Amino acid sequence: MRTVMKRLHWPTLTRYDQDHLARIAMPIGGIGTGTISLGGRGDLRDWEIVNRPAKGFKPRQAFFALYARRPGQPAVTRCLEGAIDPRDYEGAFGCPLPNHGLPRFRRCTFEAAYPLGQVTLSDPDVPVSVRIQAFNPFIPCDADRSGIPAAVLRLVLTNRTDRRVEVAVCGNLENFIGQDGSIVADSRINTGEQNNAQNVNEFRTLEGAAGCGLFMRSRGVAPEAEQWGTLALVALATRNVTYRTTWANLSWGDSLLDYWDDFSADGKLEERQAEVNNPIGSLAVGLTLRPRQMREVTFLLTWHFPNRRGWGLRNEPSLSYGTGTRDQPDRVGNYYATQYVDAWDVAERVAAQLPQLEADTLAFVNAFVQSDLPPVIKEAALFNLSTLRSQTVFRIASGHLMGWEGCGDKAGCCFGSCTHVWNYEQATAFLFGDLARTMREVEFKYATRSDGLMCFRADLPLDRAATWINAAADGQMGCLMKLYREWQLSGDDDFLRALWPSAKRALTFCWRPGGWDADEDGVMEGCQHNTMDVEYYGPNPQMGTWYLGALRAMEEMARHLSRLAAEAGSEESEIGESAESLIAFADKCRRLFENGSAWMDAHLFNGEYYEHQIRPPQPDALIAEGLRVGMGAATPQEPELQLGAGCLVDQLVGQYFAHVCGLGYLLNRDNVRKALRAIMKYNFRRGFHGHFNHLRSFVLGDESGLLMATYPRGHRPKRPFPYFNEVMTGFEYTAAVGMIYEGQIENGLKVIAAIRERYDGRKRNPFDEAECGHHYVRAMASWAAVLAWSGFHYSALIQTMTFAPIAGRHFWSTGHAWGTCTIRLTDRGSKANVTLNVLGGKIAIRRLVLRGLGELPVDVAHKPGSGPRNLAALRRIIGTVELRK
Repeated sequence: MRTVMKRLHWPTLTRYDQDHLARIAMPIGGIGTGTISLGGRGDLRDWEIVNRPAKGFKPRQAFFALYARRPGQPAVTRCLEGAIDPRDYEGAFGCPLPNHGLPRFRRCTFEAAYPLGQVTLSDPDVPVSVRIQAFNPFIPCDADRSGIPAAVLRLVLTNRTDRRVEVAVCGNLENFIGQDGSIVADSRINTGEQNNAQNVNEFRTLEGAAGCGLFMRSRGVAPEAEQWGTLALVALATRNVTYRTTWANLSWGDSLLDYWDDFSADGKLEERQAEVNNPIGSLAVGLTLRPRQMREVTFLLTWHFPNRRGWGLRNEPSLSYGTGTRDQPDRVGNYYATQYVDAWDVAERVAAQLPQLEADTLAFVNAFVQSDLPPVIKEAALFNLSTLRSQTVFRIASGHLMGWEGCGDKAGCCFGSCTHVWNYEQATAFLFGDLARTMREVEFKYATRSDGLMCFRADLPLDRAATWINAAADGQMGCLMKLYREWQLSGDDDFLRALWPSAKRALTFCWRPGGWDADEDGVMEGCQHNTMDVEYYGPNPQMGTWYLGALRAMEEMARHLSRLAAEAGSEESEIGESAESLIAFADKCRRLFENGSAWMDAHLFNGEYYEHQIRPPQPDALIAEGLRVGMGAATPQEPELQLGAGCLVDQLVGQYFAHVCGLGYLLNRDNVRKALRAIMKYNFRRGFHGHFNHLRSFVLGDESGLLMATYPRGHRPKRPFPYFNEVMTGFEYTAAVGMIYEGQIENGLKVIAAIRERYDGRKRNPFDEAECGHHYVRAMASWAAVLAWSGFHYSALIQTMTFAPIAGRHFWSTGHAWGTCTIRLTDRGSKANVTLNVLGGKIAIRRLVLRGLGELPVDVAHKPGSGPRNLAALRRIIGTVELRK
């Protein structure tokens, strides 16, 4: 009656009791597909699968129900959800939640190890306990299998009694095609009705797998509408299946009454005949549970909405492009829709592959959860991966990964894969390297103009990516560091060659008259728009460290390209530059780096932390085109909204990224460590009862967090940069990771723990760290804590993997391969036994280094692009690393 597969144990990282369920909403869609969220009570909420955010949106009927009957006892029927939180009881017409009047289970807990979510339901009046297991495949280095538009829902039923129990489980879903949570799509046929969807549900049987279900389509929604598409509700069962393609069309809520009476009578469904625009489909599976027996039924919810539209300057009322308008911008499509014909095709292929998809997902989650990372790092890194599955992130039809900064309730927030926000996150590059490289392609191939100005918000379609004519200093410099990171992790010289000319223009853009570093001294003094949404005037550590990191990255890439040009023996390399010109450029980058680094230490470091020297431009000073966005000071000669003498939470952001990339110290090491201690001393606050904040509050009451900036030495500008009194998790992670890299372990963990205590399920959603919108990208900086803790670094160019000599089991990933490394220190730390496991992907390794201890030569290397035989030979490396004399 169901697909036979070995029951796999699901790990738990965090368990939430009944008092910490109200805010939980765990995304269970694929990367770039939209998502449905599993609520803390087991409810399905936030149906965000129709090309836009839709917080709070739920189809009119979307729930599962249980029927159970013991011999000689009355049957019981329950909605498969936990009890409604008392805070949701009140409304103008009673409880405002959908189906509030359905009987529910009294006891409920939620367990998670993302992307695995489990809800346990029990009730003394119900002879069966239920565990809802929900997930969507998440397999590092495999974006396609991690980008499936589906939610897998397994209902594990346990007979708690000593008698046989007849049970049935039923999934119910309204065919809501034509709606997206905010608007109703235009109909193909204009009848004057607001909703003329003419939707249809059909019962079908899967091909190639044991299962059947309801395929949902529309005859009335215009095929070009964003809200046009298909849905499917499928059970991986073929015996004892009953269904309805529609509910009765009755007044006074009696459609629900008719369904409940029908299902409660015997756990089976009888078809109804009704003509409605949005028919409700129901699918029930019956089975028998012997005393104390456990059985399971798996359902699939799949979707396919291909017509994603563009974004960007279309929001301006006066603009329209091509065939698009402000209300109907040009279509960019969804990558996943190019991989599947419709929602039924998704269901058939997932059903056939489900055992392997689940096993591969569990391999990743188990390797991560069973590592010796501190629990708060595991939770912060793992749970924030859910952002990749939210409507913040999508893939257009070409396969390029794009993203908002975050999501509002009904629309994306801040378009354009904003460079100065996406700079912070590390999860994409280290788990899905191919996706990260598509983002670099957008930035350098499409969004960088011929003069080197990189539009920090890329418009869509891609042929309009450079429409936003503004540059962000931190965004542009960070992209150069990201290019270096992706090149190092992949070892792909062709990738570097293709983007190098644009990258070089992006750096030399700094040196143009009126630019960020017009005098070419390695210090940014010009008008610097940045992630604080204002322009800084004068040298400051935030832009300064990004610039230093970019100079180092460009130096290394130029030297490598010069070696390739020299080896080729031609006067000009494939990128149109000679080896000599590349060396000269690398030398210039080194000279500017050394000068800028020394200057910042000498002039911006005040003995405790780095400050901002505010330098208003002279009235006749040139400010290059595109540097003023217009969100900062109205008069540059009297600049407001500056950092000034503040102790900034991410003053060392470039250093954070340099450690991730293996670029070394950008500033004096002792000063870096002092600055991080100062951030903890001055910016970390326990309790916010007495804290004044004039903007957004992401921390309140008894909570703790790192303030964006403080002014311990006074001299606070009358109007500092806007967010100085706020607390935002992405910036907190940046500082915390820096602390861990510098050996300030206790402080780093304290900061991360404070964040996760705020997202406890009762006060906030553990899977939604907000900033400018839900599921904010910057919070994925949390993945860098995994790298910092183990000291992990990998270079595909020299085929070397590096760890700090820290005993324990470490999880590692390069974006193209992943696995574990177990280190056992012996002889008082002078030796180490090392076991390296490659659990997925492709990788080349010739040296395994324990920093400061020694290295282990590796004789077998797997070269990217070669067959799987070599990979099998590299599944495990075991050896001893000894201290170098």
